[in-house]
Amino acid sequence: MLRHGQTEWSRSGQHTSVTDLPLLPEGEEQARRLQKPLSERRFAEVWVSPRQRALRTAELAGVTPTAVDDDLVEVDYGAYEGRTTVEISAELGRPWSVWVDGTVPGESPGETIAAVGARVDRVLARARPRLADGDVLLVAHGHVLRILTARWLGLEPEAGRLFALPAGRFGVLGHEHARPVMSGWGLL
Repeated sequence: MLRHGQTEWSRSGQHTSVTDLPLLPEGEEQARRLQKPLSERRFAEVWVSPRQRALRTAELAGVTPTAVDDDLVEVDYGAYEGRTTVEISAELGRPWSVWVDGTVPGESPGETIAAVGARVDRVLARARPRLADGDVLLVAHGHVLRILTARWLGLEPEAGRLFALPAGRFGVLGHEHARPVMSGWGLL
């Protein structure tokens, strides 16, 4: 799985889901650097989030999407869209974490981590049968890929908090002795 390259908001720590930001020049360069390591793998499928930052990352990394998958969009942060964890914590008067507290309650509640877990479970269910033909590359976003990793490993979606993945990097999930494992992380 591949996290898109750097955007203005990923650099500043602003939560970005539905806001469709372009890659920064730095993010475009991150994507280009992925061409060589990705060219060494055989992909049966390449599924990409519909957001321009993911689509452009795939293009610059030299991989051709076989599908655009809405289940790969980032967590919907609701009213916390565009805000940083520091800002949200200051407003609440206590430390806030999307992993513990979830998204904002109220008019624009966003999406729960459990709901994202259900989305990525659908992705994994579609991907597993394709693995016999080669790798399935997923090009998406930080939090959704972290949740997907937790689910691949048989953990609760909130365990995604353990798997930070920098922008423009990729991770490899696979099997060892027929059991799901993480075999590489934060790779370039």
